Amino acid sequence: MKQSQLFTKTSKELPRDEASFNAQTLIRAGFVDKLAAGVYTFLPLGLRVHNKICQIIREEINAVGGQEILMPSLTPKEIWDTTNRWENFDALFKLKGANGKEYALGATHEEVVTPTVGKCILSYQDLPIAVYQIQTKFRNELRAKAGLMRGREFSMKDLYSFHANEEDLEKYYEQVKEAYFKIFKRLGLPDVYLVYASGGAFSNYSHEFQAWCEGGEDLVYFCEKCQVGINQEIIEEQDTCPQCGNQNLVEHKAVEVGNIFKLGTRFSKPCGIAYTDQNGQEQPVLMSCFGIGPSRVMGTIVETLHDERGMIWPEEIAPFRVHLLSLKKNEEAEKVYQELLAQKIEVLYDDREISAGEKFADADLIGCPYRVVISEKSLIAGGAEVKRRNEREGKIINLEEIKANV
Repeated sequence: MKQSQLFTKTSKELPRDEASFNAQTLIRAGFVDKLAAGVYTFLPLGLRVHNKICQIIREEINAVGGQEILMPSLTPKEIWDTTNRWENFDALFKLKGANGKEYALGATHEEVVTPTVGKCILSYQDLPIAVYQIQTKFRNELRAKAGLMRGREFSMKDLYSFHANEEDLEKYYEQVKEAYFKIFKRLGLPDVYLVYASGGAFSNYSHEFQAWCEGGEDLVYFCEKCQVGINQEIIEEQDTCPQCGNQNLVEHKAVEVGNIFKLGTRFSKPCGIAYTDQNGQEQPVLMSCFGIGPSRVMGTIVETLHDERGMIWPEEIAPFRVHLLSLKKNEEAEKVYQELLAQKIEVLYDDREISAGEKFADADLIGCPYRVVISEKSLIAGGAEVKRRNEREGKIINLEEIKANV
């Protein structure tokens, strides 16, 4: 991609109505554009990052048997009445159609997925089933002031599993738990830990995946021995480590980047979903749900991986692997650009006619993993200067060796 053709522009000015670092920086760098509080347009650079996050999630959830679907965002009132959540889900966006029929914008999809999958469950031989989607969610947040980390419109991967018994549910629950740790490792998100939170309908606890972050809104008490934490919301009920009883817990500010719940029959029972066991007896279907917010993860990565100059993207999700800078137009820079493209290396080529200082500042702000600078000075010294974004100093390498160094 030639930067002269990128329609978005960077900005030196901080957005006046944004307090969070992630929103300020993503807007300045031209990754997102703010439409309203908690509502953002993903621009080309931001969408590239978001889609890579989604693809990593998709690959790991497919690996544990998840089958991808896509459910509607517009949901009728009746399904929420079935589970008694039309009046009890505070964050629902509600609206009326032309015929007076009432709807809600999808905040979560248990009410949709349960009867949908239930149509395919007849006997124990049809279980287990796991389906997921990556879709836009809508929640009427009272405090949408943390950028991508607390939006009114946001992306969510929600996985729902259906089981014949508790043993099978527990087995799959542990599989997904491990898959989540793989996802966060691939995303390059540091310091993500399992945290005990208030329980769902089926267990004493639910579990969250919390990333340590000074800009986070959650407070977690952490057991360094077991490497698990407790959310502040349940600390009055459980003020020691739930695994070893350790009372010396360390306080951390954090952001919830994923959560998992054992639902039991909370949704299958009111929706009338059951199966026939080996003895011909009708039995209730047990459920679990598992969420990760790609947009929230993106904001959290910006909050945790940056320096005073801008963002530092992990290699697997960066908008481009290489930011190529040409200082004064020269044939060598164009040649390197074409060679990198031919070798399937993602490259953002700054071919703009602006000062070297502006190019360096934009490269640091945008935060691609590698910066390659070709100038008269570098050519005289033997080729191009290559520098990793998280390093202070670069090195001069031969032009033919650029691929091996990025």
